[in-house]
Amino acid sequence: MSVEAEKIKRVSVPALDEMLGVQFKALDDGFIRVIDYMGNDGAIVQAARISYGEGTKHISEDRGLIRYLMRHRHTTPIEQCELKIHIRMPMDAWRQMIRHRMASVNEYSTRYSEAIDSKQKTPAGEWRLQDKKNKQGSGDFLPVDIGKMLSEDEAGFHDQAQSLYEKRLEAGVAREQARKDLPLSTYTEAYWKIDLHNLLHYLSLRMDAHAQKEIREYATIIGEKIVAPWVPLVWEAFKDYRLNAIALSALDIEMLFLMRQINSAIPVESVTRNVITTGERFGWFERRTDGTLKPNRERTEFEQKAAKLGFDIPWGRSEG
Repeated sequence: MSVEAEKIKRVSVPALDEMLGVQFKALDDGFIRVIDYMGNDGAIVQAARISYGEGTKHISEDRGLIRYLMRHRHTTPIEQCELKIHIRMPMDAWRQMIRHRMASVNEYSTRYSEAIDSKQKTPAGEWRLQDKKNKQGSGDFLPVDIGKMLSEDEAGFHDQAQSLYEKRLEAGVAREQARKDLPLSTYTEAYWKIDLHNLLHYLSLRMDAHAQKEIREYATIIGEKIVAPWVPLVWEAFKDYRLNAIALSALDIEMLFLMRQINSAIPVESVTRNVITTGERFGWFERRTDGTLKPNRERTEFEQKAAKLGFDIPWGRSEG
């Protein structure tokens, strides 16, 4: 059937229709709710088949075609789907959200309106230590007794900041200036519209275990509560080929090829020597004056991949 002759109608996904306007709670006072959407799994298949033409009739099953698209990074058919959400989140997490520049955004303005009188609170048991290896990440939790003191200080600071803001407004200070000392924990709201391809990129980064806990909570809600029921075939393929997959670089493959020879007829000493020589060529094994390995992010990431694939690390696990 030609495009001209095809009957055009709006794609409806009952699971999404039922959740329009429904709030999914996030953190202590945040939320996400679906405002509108366009397309579904079928729309992606339709767009792909128009692009590929009659020559791809052998890829006749929707699931197989979607998995093919995801596997081979054919993204334009996936861009046919769009999602618009209303989101409420703390400013510090919003700064990370807004970095995903392929979204269209309209944010609540504290120049036109008074700032939202809500700030993210941290329970006593949820204060996190700075990660010793990752400069932009967090690690274990602080003791609860210390956390209790920090939470009490936080509550006092929030009250003081809000009181100062309101005092300025009462004195007639312009809203755009009165807001300048509000903390990053202040909640903001926005409409956020994005196509599915760029949304999946966002989810691959923000659902990752290394992402900040607060934005990871929002991303997980979007992925598991919204995207999964909206485009279940895409979500399945995304988890298989992106979210739960391992990407191997050319260096990773070369090193794994050498390491698999450890259980072969080749002497272990010879294999280990080749592994170390190769690692030195990669720049993975720079050493301190005391002989210990210097931190190397690429080596550490390789060690994590290799361990997940069941390989023993010939040089032992290292700090990175």
